[in-house]
Amino acid sequence: ISLLARDNTSKPKSLDDGSKSLSESSSSITSERIHPAEEANGLSMMQTLIHLLKCNIGTGLLGLPLAMKNAGLLVGPFSLLAIGILTVHCMVILLNCAHHLSQRLQKTFVNYGEAMMYSLETCPNAWLRTHSVWGRYTVSFLLITTQLGFCSVYFMFMADNLQQMVEEVHVTSKTCEPRKILVLTPNVDIRFYMLTILPFLILLVFIQNLRVLSIFSTLANITTLGSMALIFQYIMQEIPDPRNLPLMASWKTFLLFFGTAIFTFEGVGMVLPLKNQMKHPQQFSFVLYWGMSLVIVLYICLGTLGYMKFGSNTQASITLNLPNCWLYQSVKLMYSIGIFFTYALQFHVPAEIIIPVIISQVSESWALFADLSVRTALVCLTCVSAILIPRLDLVISLVGSVSSSALALIIPPFLELITFYPEDMNCITIVKDIMISILGLLGCVFGTYQALYELTQPINHSVANSTGVYA
Repeated sequence: ISLLARDNTSKPKSLDDGSKSLSESSSSITSERIHPAEEANGLSMMQTLIHLLKCNIGTGLLGLPLAMKNAGLLVGPFSLLAIGILTVHCMVILLNCAHHLSQRLQKTFVNYGEAMMYSLETCPNAWLRTHSVWGRYTVSFLLITTQLGFCSVYFMFMADNLQQMVEEVHVTSKTCEPRKILVLTPNVDIRFYMLTILPFLILLVFIQNLRVLSIFSTLANITTLGSMALIFQYIMQEIPDPRNLPLMASWKTFLLFFGTAIFTFEGVGMVLPLKNQMKHPQQFSFVLYWGMSLVIVLYICLGTLGYMKFGSNTQASITLNLPNCWLYQSVKLMYSIGIFFTYALQFHVPAEIIIPVIISQVSESWALFADLSVRTALVCLTCVSAILIPRLDLVISLVGSVSSSALALIIPPFLELITFYPEDMNCITIVKDIMISILGLLGCVFGTYQALYELTQPINHSVANSTGVYA
């Protein structure tokens, strides 16, 4: 029962707190408005770096080999590097705008949604000033969509790997030989595995105490680190001749690459809370550049080596390509456990945006029932989404194109324009911001179109994420 009770040390939540991120949830600090100087137990540089790395390493990372296949062996790594640099630059833009607004308004801290609202309040356009609150609502909506999209992907990922582990247990061997293509018929539909996971995730999200969730965050870090070490250990052995792989793929599949690449950079929404939670916030820029450099290198290495290792047989998640032996089955198990625990942390973000609004409409005696009902409904929503669209690769691309591109590439340059334009911005900066926003918008529109188009096509079992493809 104690796990179902709210953390008594937490401050009341509101819609303004919706910009909180996965890292904030896992650090047991419950308010974005705590001034760093007032927080005795603020994050150190190393703790901030660990949270930064954790928030950017999820299921999207395991889909990068397929993303490289969709872009080409030469175009893929360079495009991923370019997207990574642009994303980090937009993070810096967001930090600068928030700092400028907090000084202008004499506030200790503003979150993502507030930064958008306050900027619109002072922009030259009268209509935007009048409707400035919609800037905050838009950011909150995108955060909700993105985080619930992550949760849907987690459902698919866990079900894919659970199906493969269960249905191959009778042929799992001690010798780790490469998988051979052999089309099989799965014994149980993958949707059964999703429904099996559902009640456990519902119970997990009932835990609202952030200190308890931080324990799960630690377990997720340990299992993820162990599984990543084993994945790299395998894909770096006996890499086939890559000269047979195309250097450039078609533009249609490149659009899917864009969505997947943007999906993997999940950290835009957490840079502001992380900076605010540091003991010395002025050091955050160094941590951001260093941490995101490590993330980009990891992305490029895993994506490129994974595609070179598996070639045209690359699956939606690299774990589905691993040999059918006990050692690499443990990789799927460890990563799935990490994703299971991370689900609660990702889910905490939309829950803390939506639930306070719902609770404010009911009496105090019904507050707990309303809270748990909304949590159950949201988990069921992510499960239904996963059941209706059982294509891991396309959902990753769709979520990345729709929501992640808006939060990472479209909004930050626009925010910089409306924040600093009244103060005589440099023409080069204006052109740069417009170009980044246009690039993000084009990627959003065409990436979304291509992902939706692929979802309407009949499932090709040679590319669908199913355990029946390999034996």
